[in-house]
Amino acid sequence: MARADLLLNLARAGSSGDRELFRKALEALIAEERNKQHHVLADRLASHLNNTPASNGLAKPTPGASSAFHEVHPERTLDSLLLPEVVSTACRELIEEQHRVDLLRSHNIEPRHRVLLAGPPGNGKTSLAEVIATELMVPLFVVRYEAVIASYLGETAVRLARLFDHVRTCRAVLFFDEFDVVGKERGDEHETGEIKRVVSSLLLQVDALPSHVVVVVATNHPELLDRAVWRRFQLRLLLPPPEPAQVEEWFRRLEERLGTKLGHAPRTLASKLKGMSFGELEEFGADVQRRYVLEQENADLQRIVTDRLAQWEQRFSVRS
Repeated sequence: MARADLLLNLARAGSSGDRELFRKALEALIAEERNKQHHVLADRLASHLNNTPASNGLAKPTPGASSAFHEVHPERTLDSLLLPEVVSTACRELIEEQHRVDLLRSHNIEPRHRVLLAGPPGNGKTSLAEVIATELMVPLFVVRYEAVIASYLGETAVRLARLFDHVRTCRAVLFFDEFDVVGKERGDEHETGEIKRVVSSLLLQVDALPSHVVVVVATNHPELLDRAVWRRFQLRLLLPPPEPAQVEEWFRRLEERLGTKLGHAPRTLASKLKGMSFGELEEFGADVQRRYVLEQENADLQRIVTDRLAQWEQRFSVRS
């Protein structure tokens, strides 16, 4: 059965002629029915949404809008990531708010649903977006910029509007990686008027998202973001490179996954691989596991790790 507050909002909108309230309540109702796997009912409700005049300049849902993102079935859990305590706590609170939304709404409060992640590449921004989707038990929609950004004047804003209007009727996490691509500072004199229009449209779309859609944006260059972007996001979290203690813990977890010791102390490995991102650690671990599997019963894990260290030291010297 539909939530009582949605039914009341629909009745209130019908009696008062409030199209905006009707649209929001109907979108939330469609999202709830899709989450219950009631797709036939959700589609029938959506057909009425298509006939409802768009508000605030939003485009009507368009079947082709789904091409602007690809869907990921999330699997990572929050406990699988090594995060700063403040980031871990903030994410757990966000997840709790989304799970206990009925209690919040009984006090006329909406859960937070807009998250900005910043930090150097390879330190968990994409993984954290997946974690949020996993913990909320909803799909992860990753925006495809090649399907959104157009060369024709005004077309990018139109495509963004279609994208947002499509996801409004789903319970999902909408993820923008490299958000500075579309959220650039409008005061930059080197940017065109088209980019400024795109940013303005994007901010309006973010504002209009219902709270059952969690939008997560990530950037390696927060200094490039428009100043108005920052205040749109209720959570602004920094994901820095790993501390030595985190690298040690990462290697301990790798030993647990392999079911054997690496032949090198985690502290020694953390010292030798100082400066690596979490993404590079994952790659190093996969490199070790690959050789370990291929050599099978003759595998000498200590030698394998020593060889990998030598190769990665060469890799670092080339990078520098």
